[in-house]
Amino acid sequence: MERLPDFDRPIAHRGLHDKSKGVIENSASAFAAALAAGFAMECDVQLTGDGKPMVFHDDSLERLTGHKGMVSTLSAGQFGRIPLIDSAAGDCPQRFEALLEQVAGRQLLVVEVKHQHSDLGQQEIARAVAGALAHYAGPVVVESFDPRLLTLIRAAGYRGHLGIILMRDSGRFGGPKGFLAEAYLRHMLHFPMTRFSFMSCMRTDLDLPMVRLLRALGLPVTAWTVRSAEEAGQALKRADQIVFEGFGPKIG
Repeated sequence: MERLPDFDRPIAHRGLHDKSKGVIENSASAFAAALAAGFAMECDVQLTGDGKPMVFHDDSLERLTGHKGMVSTLSAGQFGRIPLIDSAAGDCPQRFEALLEQVAGRQLLVVEVKHQHSDLGQQEIARAVAGALAHYAGPVVVESFDPRLLTLIRAAGYRGHLGIILMRDSGRFGGPKGFLAEAYLRHMLHFPMTRFSFMSCMRTDLDLPMVRLLRALGLPVTAWTVRSAEEAGQALKRADQIVFEGFGPKIG
């Protein structure tokens, strides 16, 4: 496995988006803005009904497109023709492969793979992401709230670095619920199976004991989602880098 990329630049959450300027989250325009500003960037990946990975956060269409229904009911061709609400450039959801071509290794790309609602969907998105990244030469890491997805992505052939996303209430990603499941996620008891090499923690939960312990043992931590310089200053006392939106942090 290659050396873990340096988290040396703030990470633009879903690209450098600003809805007031018509730059919508996870759009080509948002990633172009992040590249122009010299930031690393984070994206989300969902799966269409025909098994294609698309850059989109929600599993449903309504918030970002105004349409009703689920991403998983559409083909990539259908989904990729729906405009994002308020996009000044007329951006539509783009395929993950198109984003990789756009970024082209110029900055670190952090890929969050979203939990799917069936075991088949979990396997398909893992294979799709691993396949898309097989020949990508730029700095990239993959992360998820769902430890099962990390194991599936590695099994699908991805050989890069994997990160676990967590918060006190980590079951909110749509996975297992209940006291034991929450403890399993919060205390990262899946580590022997997932073997993650970095953590991405909600900024208010950086005091979690296992986050503090594993960081002390050398695992990097990013803090999400930071929305001001004041929040950044607080987060960087216990994290190595921030995942930000809504303001412009300094680089370096």
